[in-house]
Amino acid sequence: MKTCIRIGTRGSKLALWQAEWVKSALISAHPDLAVELVIIKTTGDKILDVPLAMVGGKGLFVKEIEEALLDSRIDLAVHSMKDMPAELPEGLIIGAVPARENPFDVLITPRHGSFANLPPHARIGTSSLRRAAQLKHVRPDLQIQPLRGNLDTRIQKLEREQLDAIVLAAAGVHRLGYGAHIAEYLDVAVMLPAVGQGALCIEIRENDPDMEELAKGLNHMPTQTAVTAERTFLRRLEGGCQVPIAAFGCLKDQTLILTGMVAGLDGVKIIKAEVSGAPEASQQLGLTLAEKLLQQGAGNLLEELK
Repeated sequence: MKTCIRIGTRGSKLALWQAEWVKSALISAHPDLAVELVIIKTTGDKILDVPLAMVGGKGLFVKEIEEALLDSRIDLAVHSMKDMPAELPEGLIIGAVPARENPFDVLITPRHGSFANLPPHARIGTSSLRRAAQLKHVRPDLQIQPLRGNLDTRIQKLEREQLDAIVLAAAGVHRLGYGAHIAEYLDVAVMLPAVGQGALCIEIRENDPDMEELAKGLNHMPTQTAVTAERTFLRRLEGGCQVPIAAFGCLKDQTLILTGMVAGLDGVKIIKAEVSGAPEASQQLGLTLAEKLLQQGAGNLLEELK
């Protein structure tokens, strides 16, 4: 096995926290291992003034890192799972899915206390089509304001741009120590999470036994099971289209419960369904849920969005 490995990561505070966590976990399990972080700037890091949906959506934060992995400039990559496209490039695989952080979305509002207390026509910051559609579905009066940038930048913009609230992933808020800013964890009835939200993705090359061995020690089977179901659902529905899609899988009493959603951009129409079954059938559950939504009209909605 290699004695020195290179981890590819973005350079944001959150990405570096995640890569450092993986580095520490690897060294803890293999004390003689030397680990170097290689910071790679992605397209998503360079384009900060345009909503992601207008410039390609998923893949913008991983493409350059994956190229470095394929070129053997790095040995493994650490991503946020929600940034991962449904299809991986040929030659790459997901080597491990560590235990998931809190998968839900949170509301940060300095003045209003909760989602229910937001005033009429409140200005909410988010550039996520998924979040915007679900917010508008519950509160059509809300004014959605584009919000890009790293997590700390978004929190600063809350005051600087006089927003009433912003919506962020709980996982990043927790990891960077901003938990005191959270006003409310949004219930899944209001805000279903993004596919893979709260989970990390350890990506490696196929047929690399050294990295496979290292990565498997980081894997958390319950998280991998849930994320596999969510990503299978995404793969069946989305293709390459950037649309408001959400899914969340959770294990309860040896049963995998998977909920999924497709929404129109304006949030007027939302198609949602749930399936459950044995955890070992996670991929089939993802397919079953996707087919269930398609039968309810999700296919027509997806065509309209394209």
